Amino acid sequence: MRETLPGDKSVADSSRSPAILSWLKERKEEMAALLAELVAIPTENPPGNNYQVCADLLEHRIQQLGLDCKRIIPGGPQGRPDDVPASLTANYGTGERVLYFHGHYDVVPAQSAGQFQPIRKENFLFGRGACDMKGGIVAMLYATLAIRGCGEKLNGRIALTLVPDEETGGRRGSARLASEGWLGRNALGMLLAEPTSGVVWNANRGAITLRVRVLGKSAHVGLQHQGANAFERMHQVVERLQRLKREVEQRTTNCAVGTDQRRNSILLLGGQSGGGTNFNVVPDECWFTIDRRINPEENLAEEKARLFEVLEESKQAGIPLHWEVLQEAGSAASRENVALGTALSQNVQAITGEAARFEMCPGLLETRFYAETGIPAYAYGPGLLSIAHGPNEYVDLRKIIDCAAIYALTAIDMLNT
Repeated sequence: MRETLPGDKSVADSSRSPAILSWLKERKEEMAALLAELVAIPTENPPGNNYQVCADLLEHRIQQLGLDCKRIIPGGPQGRPDDVPASLTANYGTGERVLYFHGHYDVVPAQSAGQFQPIRKENFLFGRGACDMKGGIVAMLYATLAIRGCGEKLNGRIALTLVPDEETGGRRGSARLASEGWLGRNALGMLLAEPTSGVVWNANRGAITLRVRVLGKSAHVGLQHQGANAFERMHQVVERLQRLKREVEQRTTNCAVGTDQRRNSILLLGGQSGGGTNFNVVPDECWFTIDRRINPEENLAEEKARLFEVLEESKQAGIPLHWEVLQEAGSAASRENVALGTALSQNVQAITGEAARFEMCPGLLETRFYAETGIPAYAYGPGLLSIAHGPNEYVDLRKIIDCAAIYALTAIDMLNT
């Protein structure tokens, strides 16, 4: 424990930590039970299954726990429930100043149906979504309840915001809310409960993902001269893209990255590919994907235009092709030394005993919807990224408690200044 310095609010108020932790530890089984309920709902995305069931459960449980919970109604004509899945907001406190706790309740598809049967082994709960990120949702909810339960007064509000569709880019979740002005109103900052493996993510790469279809003409192998081989044409397109790949992957970011990551920009060719109908038929169509991951120092519009330019050059060279955009999202970054970053860092150290490390996330983050408007936004949550989408996904319940305490103490620091 370092010496308390004058004006160091987080350390001066460190007596709060034992009370908050004690309150949370007494409710460990409650938290585990709620997480098991959430894991048992297979909110797989794609395609977006069981969103309504999960939103109903979350709304009911939050209200049972004594917080005001509302559905965020989309602007314009109301679509069918499947077209406009529910986003929820639960508020605690009063006033205009807001700290956003943000989470998503959709999960990637499971490797087996058994992953939606939660299994408890001592301090570990196994199941799809346990760490990405239904465990994080439980941590943020109970952080809010701990503040109330310990009698802490806030000069402002916590807004717990729960959304669908994060795993496919957030079109019907955070992207919709951002476009309609729901996200970040009067915000002091935002915390996101993604499984960060014990580090703080203060930046993320952007992404532009395409599916390219190259066309040919079918013919029997014995008459291949009458056809046009889409596979061979596709390779000509890929050769052009490989030149671009060599160029962009020389670029590096100044952001800190994990020890198992590289600073280089990314262009992945052929993450998915396919085509043809049989080994003895000239393929009339072949397709492949392009996944371009963009460092914060790069410009999304410029990098997208460069990809399109290469594809247009291929068309002008006589290769018939077309493409569709599967995903498009910008990079974002928040500085470490603003008030929220400092408060989060101090409380990570207070609870875990280890100094907070700030790094760039290797993928997309919903912090971008806040950070791109100048709102400080950070991801820190229970769980390991390395197991988040795997067949043995789990979360350590003790980490959920630690994260809940960190969120609660950070909110107190931010909303009592």
